[in-house]
Amino acid sequence: MAPLRLLLCSLLVAKAIGEDIVEGIVDDDAIGPNLPDKVSSRLNIHIPQSLFKDEGYKHREALFGIPPYGGSIAQELFYADSNLCDQEIDVHKGYPEREKDSKGKMEPWPSPFILMVDRGDCTFVQKARNAQRVGAAGVIIADHLCLCSDGKECTSSSPVQECQQSEPVMGDDGSGGDVSIPTFLMFKMDADEVKANLRQNIHVQMEMSWNLPRPDDRVEYDLWTVPSDEVSKEFQKSFKPAATALGSHAYFTPHMYIHDGVKALCRDRNGDEVCGSLCTNQGRYCSTDPDGDLEKGISGSDVTKESLRRLCIWNHYGKDDGIGEKWWDYVKEFYYRCDTPSFFMSQDCIKDVYDHAGIDGTIVETCMQDSGGTDNDKENNILEEEMNAATKMGVVIMPTAFVNESAIRGKLSVNTIFAAVCAGFEAGSVPDICKQCASCPDQQGCISNGQCSNSNDEDKLVPAKGSISKGTFLVTIFGICGAFAAVFYWHKQRTQQEMRNEVKGILAQYMPLESEDGEIGAASDFAQRAGTTEIS
Repeated sequence: MAPLRLLLCSLLVAKAIGEDIVEGIVDDDAIGPNLPDKVSSRLNIHIPQSLFKDEGYKHREALFGIPPYGGSIAQELFYADSNLCDQEIDVHKGYPEREKDSKGKMEPWPSPFILMVDRGDCTFVQKARNAQRVGAAGVIIADHLCLCSDGKECTSSSPVQECQQSEPVMGDDGSGGDVSIPTFLMFKMDADEVKANLRQNIHVQMEMSWNLPRPDDRVEYDLWTVPSDEVSKEFQKSFKPAATALGSHAYFTPHMYIHDGVKALCRDRNGDEVCGSLCTNQGRYCSTDPDGDLEKGISGSDVTKESLRRLCIWNHYGKDDGIGEKWWDYVKEFYYRCDTPSFFMSQDCIKDVYDHAGIDGTIVETCMQDSGGTDNDKENNILEEEMNAATKMGVVIMPTAFVNESAIRGKLSVNTIFAAVCAGFEAGSVPDICKQCASCPDQQGCISNGQCSNSNDEDKLVPAKGSISKGTFLVTIFGICGAFAAVFYWHKQRTQQEMRNEVKGILAQYMPLESEDGEIGAASDFAQRAGTTEIS
């Protein structure tokens, strides 16, 4: 049990590092040699001109929230003069000052606005959530700690820490899925200057903007996850229609995160495995135990084996076209049929998934064995490639998505990834599906139905290819109504004529009448006159 505790301790250390990211300082070297951040987010101030910087303001972007990739937020900045940790937020305070009502209370922050709040006392996510609740379009967290590299020019506000060795990373505390507005951290020296202007009631116009790299007319996007990850399951079950609709315009690559068992000391100097059910290949490739029970349930080695299986499925059914419809089908069917401790590694269940997804299981199993397998004391070239790729890309958080090698912030959802992919196309090469659905309020409905149905503006429906436009539909309805009206009119005229003829016959047989000069005329004479009289 001692070696198992050793690994658990190492995993707890990794978890602790992840928790420190939430509200603290983490050395980039401790979590990856080059943490990828190729999204060229930019922070600048346009008013007053004295605060404008040609290169923009240095900042850190939060790992939660949903930035408008390819767009910007340019609004007036207000300083809350608070750390925004309390549930009750006073929207009538802060700077610059506003007009006061009859009771002497300032007007609330006028929407839309960007809100600056002080760092400290609660998580970044809580601050952003509270700002979102009062109507902020974006959040700027003013750091209260100087960077040690700032020297004596900067004085920290914290009584317990003079400076921070490296730039902080704003991580998700695990509850940030409901935060949709973007958040930046501004370093103390810059933040102090901006706050000083706001306190003097100088209006500040700030812009937060994002630009994804747009190298060509094909966007490449990646997903890093593991089969046992709960956060990415819904995305993996739902994204196939979007991947199919994007077609050859985009290229998808799924990745599985594998822990290096050698670095985790799961393989000792003699080559013996010491971490039991957490690893495969004599301690080389490991995964965390999803249920935390090392004696039963789904084990780490089970997760590693399923990771290899999915990589092989992609290599044979998705790598050529970058769409991988059968890969998406397999993942969805697996989560539906086999995602339980009893069936996770059941060969019968996996065979059933193969059948429903239209996959040749023999090809997949051969791929798994030819790559090095999972049972022998040997390297697996596919798993080795995944570990090297994770190190190269600096993957440290699960799940993580990349678009054109840029890490995507915010909740992993169909809408977030689809919008990011559509923002990554070179100018003039945006596919029709992006033009139709990227800005649609119901993106998934638009992707599935081929048109955006906006209840607020029904006249702006975007028809899909092969569908009937609204104008054509209305013309058809009016045509049908006109045809029915014509038939009704003809039927009415015919009925009236038949009634006239019947009345003529009755009068001719039973009603001889007196003429104007007193003579009794033939009934047929009246019938002839009656023929010119309207009866309805």
